Amino acid sequence: MEELLEILEEIQPDADYETCTTLIDDNILDSFAILSIISELQETFDISITPADIIPENFNSAQALWDMVQRLKN
Repeated sequence: MEELLEILEEIQPDADYETCTTLIDDNILDSFAILSIISELQETFDISITPADIIPENFNSAQALWDMVQRLKN
């Protein structure tokens, strides 16, 4: 999870990833940030994120992103 938070901070440093659960709903992450996150997650965690995975529920919080990474690693 720490590595994920570092990735998120690097891409969008002004968001509160510890508590925010509306990163997509409140437009904190824009489409460019989402694409950057997807690219970094795929490279860092050796996973494949498909278009079906790119839904707000998977990107609204750091925990949701972490859950998706863990699911895709298995």
